[in-house]
Amino acid sequence: AALRTFFPLIKRILLCTFSGDKMVSCNHTLNHFFERVFPVFSLCLDLIPPGACNLLNSSAIYANNEVNLAEVDIYGFDYDYTLALYSNALNTMIYNAAKGFLIEHFRYPEGILKYDYIPNFAVRGLHYDIQKGLLMKIDAFHYIQPGTVYRGLNPLPDEEVLELYGGTYHVPLEQDSGFYGKGPKVKQFMDIFSIPEMTLLAVANDFFITNDIEYDPVHLFKDVSEAIGMVHLKGYMYKWVVQDLDKYILRGEETHAVLHKLVSSGKKLFLITNSPFSFVDKGMTHMVGEKWRDFFDVVIVQADKPHFFTDCIKPFRRLDTKGDLCWEKIKSLDKGQIYKQGNLFDFLRLTGWRGSKVLYFGDHLYSDLADLMLRHGWRTAAIVPELEHETKMVSTGRYALNLTWLQALTGLMERLQTHRDPESQQVFLEWQKEREELRIMTKNLFNPQFGSIFRTCHNPTYFSRRLCRFSDIYMTSLSCLLNYDLSYTFYPRRTPLQHEAPLWMDQLCTGCMKTPFLEEMSHIR
Repeated sequence: AALRTFFPLIKRILLCTFSGDKMVSCNHTLNHFFERVFPVFSLCLDLIPPGACNLLNSSAIYANNEVNLAEVDIYGFDYDYTLALYSNALNTMIYNAAKGFLIEHFRYPEGILKYDYIPNFAVRGLHYDIQKGLLMKIDAFHYIQPGTVYRGLNPLPDEEVLELYGGTYHVPLEQDSGFYGKGPKVKQFMDIFSIPEMTLLAVANDFFITNDIEYDPVHLFKDVSEAIGMVHLKGYMYKWVVQDLDKYILRGEETHAVLHKLVSSGKKLFLITNSPFSFVDKGMTHMVGEKWRDFFDVVIVQADKPHFFTDCIKPFRRLDTKGDLCWEKIKSLDKGQIYKQGNLFDFLRLTGWRGSKVLYFGDHLYSDLADLMLRHGWRTAAIVPELEHETKMVSTGRYALNLTWLQALTGLMERLQTHRDPESQQVFLEWQKEREELRIMTKNLFNPQFGSIFRTCHNPTYFSRRLCRFSDIYMTSLSCLLNYDLSYTFYPRRTPLQHEAPLWMDQLCTGCMKTPFLEEMSHIR
């Protein structure tokens, strides 16, 4: 309505900047927009349901499978990026330390030092072709998304990508990452900690390419991977976090509120983490208090996941009050004690905690959740901090308009393609170009290089497929539990299949609007 009212004024202002033939051309273009394009554009606005841009909230919990919390008696947790959420400053520190190791330990050129950390370059869930040195996004059907293949810090033209992969965007299953994300030729980066690793890989590749230095991409991948590993093995990350807990740990008061709520409701809690006890103790004391162990019935550190879930050999070891190993045989897992290593089979035998009455929270889909869901029937919950940014983008009017217009344009192309006359074919090509521009615009709303971690152009990403397969529910952080009663049932939204009719009312009555935000959250955020 505003555009219709002010169109004459807007046109006069724009025409003042032109003269002669340019003024005539501009006047024609503006009139064409108002007479032809604007009615269709207005129709797209009318298609967007009322309130569609306000449906999503980053504090909601989303369901892939029906979960009734009333049936859950035992809650389990990972530590890093689950109980403890870290600030982006930690990624910068990991990147800089690993970059230093590349130069000092692996004798890489000092020119790499000039590359500072790029905070928003990579996103979680990307694949890396080890032999070709390419970072890319792959969809649920093993197809590379055009425009998201990077060699170093620069995108590869689609034509070159097709040539490198034999005329197709498809990555064969035998080359793709295996069950735990590690294949012979392609690795998937599922861990949030892997974001600085992907950035360092891109930077190192970029240095050799721009300086025309011959190198082996396989050696580079292994060296970067080992340099990142050294940051963790040498305890640098633990040292940084412990020295400045306020800087690196986020939302500690929310973690305390979640644990208090669960214990007050009579739930049993346990912790299984790969981190050492001294590190966990400092972080939990900072977030929850010195008596944080009173919340947990079982605490297991340095568990060596995912092998903890598949290996039935390693026994549990108890740690004394000083953190030293004890030698007695573990016949029970007792509250107030700290255990190291062990395996899930002994854990199940000693606790009797089995099946859908157990809900385990973790951030890594493979190491934390996959085996528990597929082999043991536990309920699983994925912590996906990226949801906060993604839901904010999806909730904007700009995204809703782009997506609605994109879908409308795709529908028009689907019908027009049957007309073979030259004029129709010319219009089809123009629409095809516009559709591609809309796709790029929509992608750039999330991340200019790789777009959303959940979608390619129209398909779910490989990451999204694994998220749906290995997690019953997923959320931004543990604090989302504070919005729900512990007898609440999460119902997955019935999304239409390709051969089913999409119903706006079905979308409005279910899904995102189901969140019953509770008053208990108001004093925390």
